[in-house]
Amino acid sequence: MALAMRAAASRSATAARAQPAPRRARAVAATAEAPLSRKERNRSKRFNQLKTVVVPGKTYDAKEAIEVMKQTASAKFDESAEVHVRLNIDPKYNDQQLRCTVPLPAGTGQTVRVAVIAGADDVQAAKDAGAAYAGSEDLVEEIAGGMLDFDKLIATPAMMPKLAKLGRVLGPKGLMPNPKAGTVTPNVAQAVAEFQGGKVEYRADKAGIAHVMFGKCSFSAEDLLSNLKAVQESIDANKPTGVKGIYWKSMYICSAMGPSMKIDYQALQKLGGEQ
Repeated sequence: MALAMRAAASRSATAARAQPAPRRARAVAATAEAPLSRKERNRSKRFNQLKTVVVPGKTYDAKEAIEVMKQTASAKFDESAEVHVRLNIDPKYNDQQLRCTVPLPAGTGQTVRVAVIAGADDVQAAKDAGAAYAGSEDLVEEIAGGMLDFDKLIATPAMMPKLAKLGRVLGPKGLMPNPKAGTVTPNVAQAVAEFQGGKVEYRADKAGIAHVMFGKCSFSAEDLLSNLKAVQESIDANKPTGVKGIYWKSMYICSAMGPSMKIDYQALQKLGGEQ
């Protein structure tokens, strides 16, 4: 009898050990043992420390997020301030593409080298406006030969046929003049002044995300907020005609080398002109 009781107790203990753990316990264990992704493993110690400043899952007010972004900009150079906006668009359709320009009230903090291809009458005007290079057919030949020492290329409509052969050179680098980007214009002097004064081009990528640099982290919080507001207003003003339903999905800002923060874009849209 005693032997039978001990055998039964042994079988009960074995069954208890073999019984699977509750679902929550298994989930916690799996999370604890999950290996880090390659992206997480490649993060620097500096970045991981900065990430602790950002509250996980929090949606920030734009003003607060800018202050936090400035705190996390700890690189040895003046980091760019970036905004990334996910939109409810599919750019493979022509009526859902977004590509335009926006003048930033406080500028970009960058020196923009502008080249201009125009007729003889406009070449001197472009140089007087501050263009690094200005010319006609001679400049076209220089670019065809590999001269790409500029950040923006502006052309008059009349000169665009002469730039056709440069498509393979300029296209992959995003330098081909385009009316939607404000780089094909009869008033080249004005265009040069605008781009050097803080006008930036942006477009939505294949995933429907617009990436815009809206200043430097050394700017004051007020200047960065005014630039961010200008970007938001430009995206709203240039809403593609083919958008159905909601337009905005999310908005994040970050320094070039820092963690990102989610922004309450609806509160930013309601923000008045006075910051």
